[in-house]
Amino acid sequence: MIAEFETRILALIDDMVEHASDDELFASGYLRGHLTLAVAGLESGDDHSAQAVYASVIHSLEKAIEAGELSPRDRALVREMWDALFQKANQP
Repeated sequence: MIAEFETRILALIDDMVEHASDDELFASGYLRGHLTLAVAGLESGDDHSAQAVYASVIHSLEKAIEAGELSPRDRALVREMWDALFQKANQP
């Protein structure tokens, strides 16, 4: 399930490339790395749910924010993008 969910989100990101704004391209590219790391970390565990992926990416983003990686504007942009991608990928 976890690999399938990751694939859906990555496909959504890939589909955005042709029509996305610069901000959307930045946010989606930034999220791609966090998603990949989150899924890799979850694969060895027991919880492979979409909710576990969501929480793991949020945790990863919070660590990046604490490390000063994102400006306040970029934080909001990335978080909104993650929420939107998660909702789209989580639809039946």
